[in-house]
Amino acid sequence: MTRRTVATTEPAFDPDLAWLRGRQGVKWAMCEDGVLPAWVADMDYPVAPAVREALESTLARGDLGYPAWSTWSGVNPLAEPFADRMAALYGWRPEPAWVRNLGDVLQALQVLLRLTTAPGDPVAVQTPAYPPFLKTIELMGRQILPVPVERSAGGWSCDPERLERDVRETGCRTLMLVNPHNPTGRVFTGDELRSLAEVVVRNDMLVIADEVLADFVRAPHRHIPFASLGAEVAGRTVTINSATKSFNIAGLRCAVLHLAPTRVREAFDGYPPDFFGPVNVLGVEATKAAWNDGDPWLAALLDQLDRNRELVSEAAAQWAPAVAFDPPEAAYMAWLDCRGMGVAGPPAAYFRSEAEVMLSAGETFGPGGHGYARLNFATSTSILAEILDRMTRAVRRA
Repeated sequence: MTRRTVATTEPAFDPDLAWLRGRQGVKWAMCEDGVLPAWVADMDYPVAPAVREALESTLARGDLGYPAWSTWSGVNPLAEPFADRMAALYGWRPEPAWVRNLGDVLQALQVLLRLTTAPGDPVAVQTPAYPPFLKTIELMGRQILPVPVERSAGGWSCDPERLERDVRETGCRTLMLVNPHNPTGRVFTGDELRSLAEVVVRNDMLVIADEVLADFVRAPHRHIPFASLGAEVAGRTVTINSATKSFNIAGLRCAVLHLAPTRVREAFDGYPPDFFGPVNVLGVEATKAAWNDGDPWLAALLDQLDRNRELVSEAAAQWAPAVAFDPPEAAYMAWLDCRGMGVAGPPAAYFRSEAEVMLSAGETFGPGGHGYARLNFATSTSILAEILDRMTRAVRRA
């Protein structure tokens, strides 16, 4: 389905290098002088005008006290905006009364594992996977059951038959579904999701669906919420979403959970209000502004990312066959297969020392990540061109 709005103006997506180096966030602060960061999934662009105006208005009013909404009052300021957005974009309307708020996707996973699993339980996770997801499962004493997302001639996919076999052998009852997938950028089709849903229903599984990258899906691909696949699937699915990725406001710590399974919702509500930590006023105001008024900026952002994706594709064509690359169907991360380079050690370490470019190390993404590196291309055209030029010279040296 098409978006509700299109870009009417071209925002500034050409940040100055000096301005970026003055940032105190982790992406730039972790890089020494001379190194260009292309690792953690933060974008380098200024705040969307609608979000900035909402924050400035809140500050101008001095509205940083106790909000009129709270978990104690039973009022959820994000329930209706979330439901309206899902209905408008994907034809799926969540039940507003089932929406709860937490700080981010990682916290949501931690809370859900606490509520629905016990130490030692297996948790099926698509691998390679976002490293903090893997670390969370490990630190909470659960067992990771890999669901390999593997590359073939047809692109990236996972095998539902293998999943069903592994689920039955281990007794696994929880699936962590990341769609669009991080780090490959794969957008799963309706047929693929329905095949997974059949496994879920046959084996009485709970699905934790991380769908925070949905805003980045590009035509002809389309995002299909897992909970939209029918009542039986919806009743087993917790959907996690947030404006923090698509509007680059992760530091404001605000996410929503749609708790369709009754047992999960009752378990969550069995704790005192704010037990898991309330969301903050600025995070809520920014999220509402992003969802209600941010689509023109988002449309322009996607156009910029399309141009950057093309630059990466052009560079990767020069790197072949040493580096293999499938352009992502969503988001702004390029998952680079560097196994053909023949370098000793992790490719990300090679590019940092030889190209002064900081990438995410594929090894940290678990099974399927060795020999890979992840490149974040959400930066200015000029900075990306310099990153790619440095990497091209390093690939040739390898």
